[in-house]
Parts: sequence; C-alpha cells; structure tokens
Amino acid sequence: MWIYEKKLQYPVRVSKCDPMMAKLLMEQYGGADGELAAALRYLNQRYTIPDKVIGLLTDIGTEEFAHLEMIATMIYKLTKDATPEQLKAAGLGPHFAAHDSALFYNNASGVPWTASYIQAKGDPIADLYEDIAAEEKARATYQWLIDLTDDVDLQDSLKFLREREIVHSLRFREAVEILKEKQAEKRFF
Repeated sequence: MWIYEKKLQYPVRVSKCDPMMAKLLMEQYGGADGELAAALRYLNQRYTIPDKVIGLLTDIGTEEFAHLEMIATMIYKLTKDATPEQLKAAGLGPHFAAHDSALFYNNASGVPWTASYIQAKGDPIADLYEDIAAEEKARATYQWLIDLTDDVDLQDSLKFLREREIVHSLRFREAVEILKEKQAEKRFF
C-alpha cells in the first residue's frame, strides 16, 4: 500500500534549542486535533465512505502520518541539546521524568492521546464535515504556533503544514459536493 522514502515530506530546520516551543508542538503530535488523530480518523472512516471518495481519505490519512513525522522531528531538534533544567523550566519536567527524551503521544498540556479523539459516524457527509472541521482546527493551531516562535526556520516548516491543512480542507469540501450530487441522483433498480 505504501512506498516509504527515507526523507521528510518537507525539510525541517530549527535555529535554536527551544524546549518551550517543543512542548507547544506536542499539541500537533498527540492532541485531539493533531496529526495522529487525523491520520487514524481518515484511515478508519474510509471503510464506510463511498468508493468515489475512498482514495481521498487514504491519500490524506497517509499524508497525515508524514506530517506526524515532521512534528516529531521538530520536537526532537528543539530538545536534543536541552538540559534537564531547561526541560523543567519549559514545563517538560514530568515528561522527562517519565520518558527521558523519547516522544510520547500527549498534547501540550501533557494529556495522553486517546482513541476518543477519532470520530467516525458512518454517515459519509457527517464524517466529511467532521474532517473539514479537523483540518480547519489544525490550520488554526499551526497559525498560532507560527505566531509563537521567532525561529524563521521552524516557521517555514510550520507554514508548509498549515498550507497542507488548507488543501486537505478544500479536498474534503470537494468530496462533500461529489457525494451530495450522488444523493440527488434518481436511482433505478
């Protein structure tokens, strides 16, 4: 199903050690509207979506895993040279105590990821509107993260991710229109 290239979808550069920014980025790693939740949501919903748009959910769900990899790389690069004191000052002391420098799926507040973040109603239109909302929430979060850092290298990667969320939202909107047209068709048996 996948061909994996051993490179990131878009280059990730950071110009300085910044554990506080790493903590904030965890929102997109293990938060309710983060990349893991999005990837699993879309790949799960594809089993109850009409064939006309199933490929879209597969494509976007797969791409969300690439975004998750980018976020993990950002967090790693922002913390790799941090001292325990810097991690503690950034509010990452509990994370460091439990996981050292390993990543763990939790949000910026330290709340662990949960499967309750994944929505799947089984109604294609309802699920696609949920997906549009998820992409718009991720877009907004990326904008706020961009606003919270002065690291232009990091901003570049975050802007890429923000723009991909916009594209995904537009694609889901197109899928809604395709399915609405199909609903309006007369069916003959």
